Amino acid sequence: MTLQCGQRVLSLDTPQIMGILNVTPDSFSDGGHLLSNEGLLHDRLLERAAQMVADGAAILDIGGESTRPGAAPVSLQEELDRVMGAVQLIASRLDVILSIDTSTPKVMREASQAGAGLLNDVRAFSREGAMAAAVASHLPVSLMHMPDEPDRMQKQTEYVDVVTDVKAFLVHRIAACREAGIAKDQMMIDPGFGFGKTVAQNYEMLRRLQEFASFDLPILVGVSRKSMIGAITGRPASERVVPSAVLAVIAVARGASVIRVHDVAETADALGVWQATEGEL
Repeated sequence: MTLQCGQRVLSLDTPQIMGILNVTPDSFSDGGHLLSNEGLLHDRLLERAAQMVADGAAILDIGGESTRPGAAPVSLQEELDRVMGAVQLIASRLDVILSIDTSTPKVMREASQAGAGLLNDVRAFSREGAMAAAVASHLPVSLMHMPDEPDRMQKQTEYVDVVTDVKAFLVHRIAACREAGIAKDQMMIDPGFGFGKTVAQNYEMLRRLQEFASFDLPILVGVSRKSMIGAITGRPASERVVPSAVLAVIAVARGASVIRVHDVAETADALGVWQATEGEL
């Protein structure tokens, strides 16, 4: 299984790591690390990106708008400045697939023209104009489940059955993509861990992750440092590296193709040990 990500091909014969680069002041774990009041911290951003690639990230996911629970929206110009600054800096210096974590059509269009290779939308291209921008980009897309906007989503956690309901949502969004002209072999799905789900619902989705294999699409999982870990361990986000790596291995063992993480080296080590145990060296 492969995805044609612009000029680069992403092979999914083995699990791949997506490193998180949040160029935001308020993301839940790493907000403000790569952005100051004056704008992007260019040297720090490039150093962070290069280290992630060296540690084993096949994809870097650049986001200019926080989507943590309760997050407020940002202006178009703010998001555009953050994302495009990062894309232009990294695309010219590193050989890596750049994913753009956005729901904003103009950001999608400009990033795809500047060298992005994947569009990752937490709103599954439901915002007005987003689907058209995705089609025009000719890039693969990742469709995530989120029941409402970030500032309201944790009030929308009522499901008849969380896995069945999330799958029904994804069926609808996949159909919308196909109708718009996006080929099935250019799609990836993301159940949306932490987005409008309780702790128990997150763990139930992870336990039943193999049920999402019925789509015959790559599965993206993002559980890195999330509150579902804090609820079990009592540790703050900065101290959730080890359990994040454990959840990454569990997700891959249950069918995930791409793992979205803050801590690339630790995740790569954990997956390497798991692959050796499974005889996949």
